[in-house]
Amino acid sequence: MLQNKIYRNFIKEILKTFLVILFGLTIIAWTVRAVNFLDLIVESGYSIATYFQYSALNLLGILTKFIPLSFLLSLIFFIIKKIQEKEFTILWTSGIKKLTIVNLFFVVSLFILFLYLIFSTLITPIALQKSRSLLNEENFNSFLPTIRIQQFSDSFKGFTFFVENKKNNKIDNVFIHDESNVLKNLTSDQSDKNSTTIVAENGIIQERKKLILFNGQIISTQKENLKNNIIKFSQLNINLENLSTSTIKTPKLQETPTYDLLQCILQSYPEKILNCKKSAENEIKTVLNRRFVLPFYIPIISLLCSCLIIKIERKKNYFLNKYTVFILSFFILLYAELIVRYTGISKIVNILFVISPFILIPIIYLLLIYKFSKESILSK
Repeated sequence: MLQNKIYRNFIKEILKTFLVILFGLTIIAWTVRAVNFLDLIVESGYSIATYFQYSALNLLGILTKFIPLSFLLSLIFFIIKKIQEKEFTILWTSGIKKLTIVNLFFVVSLFILFLYLIFSTLITPIALQKSRSLLNEENFNSFLPTIRIQQFSDSFKGFTFFVENKKNNKIDNVFIHDESNVLKNLTSDQSDKNSTTIVAENGIIQERKKLILFNGQIISTQKENLKNNIIKFSQLNINLENLSTSTIKTPKLQETPTYDLLQCILQSYPEKILNCKKSAENEIKTVLNRRFVLPFYIPIISLLCSCLIIKIERKKNYFLNKYTVFILSFFILLYAELIVRYTGISKIVNILFVISPFILIPIIYLLLIYKFSKESILSK
């Protein structure tokens, strides 16, 4: 009973440290990413509510990437703490075998592996797809934030504008060039093959998506013969509702649900599935490997960290050992992260990536058994 209580406390402490580190790393990375997401408001004119929803959904994508590193740090901290506090020494003295603690670490790693699989295959892709569809469903909220003084702006598809000065909602020396045919109703020739240019002395932005220009002219240019048609105006009311932002709205492969990617591979790339193309086969395999195979590198980390409880004769070697274990474990994570990117390109790399965990896990485990048995013989 006492041993079971000790094991439960160990598991709770490891998982608690893991969650704290994971939360901390995720929040730091998410904060940096959220600053970049401000472009949705400044350049694309989306509402603050859309910005916060999009940022919150992307939080899950960041969290998933930090799971392996967080587990490595939490297990390293836990083992070093117990060694320094002599708690492991008490356990060995009381007759508990080191292999039992190794098995405990391994079981915890399997739990983290299962957690990683749930996020990587189910929760994260759905959340990222929702974040992308959010930009597709919500059009830009206001034209005013996208205006930058004395800079050409192309925040909207085929729509370029320039203002020399801006004060509140008033703008001066306005230049607009439209190739998306949003403004074609302002000219007599409403062909889609025309482009429209507007020059005005000043203007007012009203109701977020309405623009009133004063004292200017509309230049309609036929793209085939470059013939210009000029219309002068004293006041011009423009509705910008039909503008489309240049933000990518189609979900990427990383944002595609796992079920769709599996169906894409198994059913020989049916067109009804989004992003399912023969030309994307290599990238699809890479994404699936990242979601299904990469989590199996986590148990390797638990076994490598278990090397810290191998008896070291000299204290200075103990410090060398803990740094070596951390570097080696980090190298395994780095190896997995780098090699997974090339699994869709090379079959050899793909096979190597898939079988590596299932080769390294038994090898390291047998090595630990050998070291512990050797310690037991020497102690007798």
